Amino acid sequence: MCHACVIDSVKHSMLSRRSFFTAASASAGAAVVAPLAMARPALAEVTHGGRVVDLTHAYDSAFPTFDGVPGITQEEAANFDKSGYQLYKLTIFEHTGTHIDAPLHFSRDGLSVDELEPSRLVCPLCIVDITAKAKDDPNATLEAEDIERFVSAHGEIPAGACVALRSGWAAKLGTPAFRNDAAGNFAFPGFAKSATDLLAERDVSAIGVDTLSLDPGNSADFAVHSSWLPSGRYGIEGLANLEALPATGATIVVGAPKHRGGTGGPARVLALV
Repeated sequence: MCHACVIDSVKHSMLSRRSFFTAASASAGAAVVAPLAMARPALAEVTHGGRVVDLTHAYDSAFPTFDGVPGITQEEAANFDKSGYQLYKLTIFEHTGTHIDAPLHFSRDGLSVDELEPSRLVCPLCIVDITAKAKDDPNATLEAEDIERFVSAHGEIPAGACVALRSGWAAKLGTPAFRNDAAGNFAFPGFAKSATDLLAERDVSAIGVDTLSLDPGNSADFAVHSSWLPSGRYGIEGLANLEALPATGATIVVGAPKHRGGTGGPARVLALV
């Protein structure tokens, strides 16, 4: 989600959280960034015959964006016939394509994308399927009760995990319905704050969606962005191929960009099964 007007409307209300997530280590004499205190999670092992599933959409200037502005453009900087090599100049907005939302996206001085702990970018992956709900309601939300049903069926969500919402929306990419309803209004599933509050209590590191935004399309207050990200956690928007994975047992690897001070950016996201 990258609507400039929305961000401007909320940024003044966000309090600094960096001090909450940065502690001084007296014994080491160094600052340690620790947004979440958690044990190292158990990760899937890719053994002989295992799979690597790409959860990333290829994207270009036609890929849907929240504000309708092309998220990436490219121009030729070097031509093979003339120079013996090829090179393009890219102009990229951070929140386009399959991308990561860092805490700084919705807080005044939260963690930037380059400050995220690498260990938090490799996580056990849990996928909560709400495709049935989304068929009846394009703005369907993953609620706390959906998390509770998932736990009853599949066991506890590991601390440090990434919990992804599967709505089936990735199949709509390339059609107007990925972004809008027939009246032109934003319409796509997302997380409800009841769910993300519960996941925060369970020390989940990240959430992900196969839609345009962590919040549903009809959200008026972006409650999930405004609570989840300032808490020091991150989100992933625009995931692909979630239907190719089991509900549990995979490990997600988030190839986040590392530009200094970034609020997020396009990421190559892989799942190991």
